[in-house]
Amino acid sequence: MKKFHWIAATGAVLLPFGAMLVADNAKVSGVITGSSAFVSSKDQKPGTFRKIVAADLPEPTKGTPNFGKMAPRGDMMPQAPPGFKVEQYAHDNLKAPRQIRTAPNGDFFVAEQAAGQVLVVHDNAGKPEISVYASGLQIPFGINFYPPGPNPQWVYVGNTGSVVRFAYKNGDRKATGAPETLISDLPPLGNHQTRDVVFSKDGRRMFVAVGSADNVSDNQAVQEHRANILEYTPEGKFVKIYASGIRNPVGLGVNPTTGEVWCSVNERDNLGDNLVPDYITSVKEDGFYGWPWFYIGQHEDPRAKMARPADKTIDKVIVPDVMVTAHSASLGLTFYEGAQFPQEYRGDLFAAEHGSWNRSIRSGHEVVRVPLNKGKSNGVFEDFLTGFVAPDGTPWGRPVGVATGKDGALYVTDEGSASIWKVSYVGK
Repeated sequence: MKKFHWIAATGAVLLPFGAMLVADNAKVSGVITGSSAFVSSKDQKPGTFRKIVAADLPEPTKGTPNFGKMAPRGDMMPQAPPGFKVEQYAHDNLKAPRQIRTAPNGDFFVAEQAAGQVLVVHDNAGKPEISVYASGLQIPFGINFYPPGPNPQWVYVGNTGSVVRFAYKNGDRKATGAPETLISDLPPLGNHQTRDVVFSKDGRRMFVAVGSADNVSDNQAVQEHRANILEYTPEGKFVKIYASGIRNPVGLGVNPTTGEVWCSVNERDNLGDNLVPDYITSVKEDGFYGWPWFYIGQHEDPRAKMARPADKTIDKVIVPDVMVTAHSASLGLTFYEGAQFPQEYRGDLFAAEHGSWNRSIRSGHEVVRVPLNKGKSNGVFEDFLTGFVAPDGTPWGRPVGVATGKDGALYVTDEGSASIWKVSYVGK
């Protein structure tokens, strides 16, 4: 049982002793709840805990397009809680790095979607050596190793319309042959192009994330096998729709404690600054999460016109575990299994909030931590790595992927500054 102490703070809502899932002797200023929990990027502070629940959601309004320009980074740096050190681990030879996964030997595999390639980042005494593992891919995003464990034989890559695999042995920095195509009929492109890939702990099931083609569609044919997490065998045989109604489940992960599939989700746009919250959640097998007709439990989207199957009723919509500010654009996630961070971080989830375009004052542009107790969340998240925006709120960074290195540090890809950031724990 994780224990903790509380320090009161003005405006903070304190939970009873034992209610929050933070670690031994952690001193927390309280959990911000209600409308105050919705936060703009420029107002994030490392170490701040928040919780959004379904009852906090406002009424639908109209969205506010806010595409804007990126700011130059200059000498600005991401900020982490006290005791953590942030440094720019890699920058040269990177072009908008996206998903990142750690190979069993410690190499990082990084997808560069726009370049159609997967890189290997090899650590040589703290210095990154970057090489192209495979090129000529079609908007690659998902990367994973199979079978699970210390000696994988394959690297799987999720292209926008397919899943392929390359023969692999630990230490390979370049693909040794042509890829084998296992799945060739994934719905490609659309507004949501990423296809993440993960395997169950026992290696018998493969899960592929496919986002919707658009925001709130009225065309069932266009959405076939979209807004779903799909289940296949590792050899690429389709099994079933594992979970449905998930608008854009970008990042996938398998909880090492419970074996549950988790995902991070970009919810729909144009319902207002604080609708609809993006979310990070464990995924119930055969579960229905509402898109396009409903959102966050029993909230109906007034714009949804697509014919609704009889079994997709409002009372069956699952409320996700952790909601973050709308339009944060939650992307890659990882479960911390390293030994460098303090004990209270072991098993916790970290997710990259990329930032989107549909909020008058931008949200996202951070990495959040979700404290877990025996693999379960109570809805609280922490602003962990912030500062990816200039003081006026203009972003210079866009976090995408998060991975734990063999050294126990956290590594974050940032396509905005074309960097990989390293977050290490250095003191109490």
